[in-house]
Amino acid sequence: MSLSSTSVLIIYTGGTIGMIENPGTGALESFNFEQLQKHVPELRRFAFRIDSLQFDPPMDSSDMDPGAWRRLVKIISDNYDNYNGFVILHGTDTMAFTASALSFMLEDLGKPVILTGSQLPIGVLRTDGKENLMTGIEIAAARDKNGDPLIPEVCIFFENHLMRGNRTTKMNAENFNAFRSFNCPPLATVGIHIKYDRSIRLHRKKGATLKPHDRLDTRVAILKLFPGIEENIVKAIFDIEGLKAVVLETYGSGNAPRKEWFVRHLREAGERGVVIVNITQCSAGSVEMRRYGNGYQLLEAGVVCGHDSTTEAAVTKLMFLLGQGYPPEKVRQLMELSIAGEIAEG
Repeated sequence: MSLSSTSVLIIYTGGTIGMIENPGTGALESFNFEQLQKHVPELRRFAFRIDSLQFDPPMDSSDMDPGAWRRLVKIISDNYDNYNGFVILHGTDTMAFTASALSFMLEDLGKPVILTGSQLPIGVLRTDGKENLMTGIEIAAARDKNGDPLIPEVCIFFENHLMRGNRTTKMNAENFNAFRSFNCPPLATVGIHIKYDRSIRLHRKKGATLKPHDRLDTRVAILKLFPGIEENIVKAIFDIEGLKAVVLETYGSGNAPRKEWFVRHLREAGERGVVIVNITQCSAGSVEMRRYGNGYQLLEAGVVCGHDSTTEAAVTKLMFLLGQGYPPEKVRQLMELSIAGEIAEG
């Protein structure tokens, strides 16, 4: 099927946006996606075709896993030639992980894949879901005068900001501005008009076509440092059977305690082929391992600089690279480079 007019595919995975309140228990439960037009009649006002698919049964976002990511990749790749863009309705808790994973798994993506959701169910009077959904659809369908998509990448749209998916993290469980992209400006801001910043959008290679990937290796762990962390905790992480990589969340610009046993465990794990990536616990900023001695010691121990990666991007990028079967040294090399706009270049 060739595209003769605008069309958008909505993929409902689950999450708060698709919940209704059980009148008996007061608990939020998933409703059938076919009821969406009842709650959002404005969808009929779009002058283009909107189709939908849904996970059956819908998934709470805390249950999202690589299997669900593979399913989304297959849906998008199978329908890629039939639609101008895709909107994924997703729970907020793991949305940034899914967006990050898809950014790597959908190599050379040339169309918008917009993830959105809500803090309040779409059937609730004050819901933020209706605005997020409507604007997400409009962005997914947006094209320039040449017919090319305005933002051909994986993004999260939430509360008036369109953000690169793999630069975004959930930072608020209460307010409508649930997500922030601290180290990358918005790709678009929404007010009366949608203002796109095309200067920072991703550019794929000329003539490239979508290359979907479904191989991921989940033998990855996160080690978050804190004052007083004991050796047996660190050792237990690095002694995990089959461990392939560790995301090390350090202080400030990439600093860690100057303890002999700590550096020794890092060095020994690296010598066994475990890839260790240093990212900061801070919401904004970047790792600079040459800045202080407490960071430079990690560099000397073979730890890789994760620059300004989010935890979500670092974890899913490692899963993706390990899934391609690359040797540790190749993974270390690629973790320091931007392959899908996940770290600042230069």
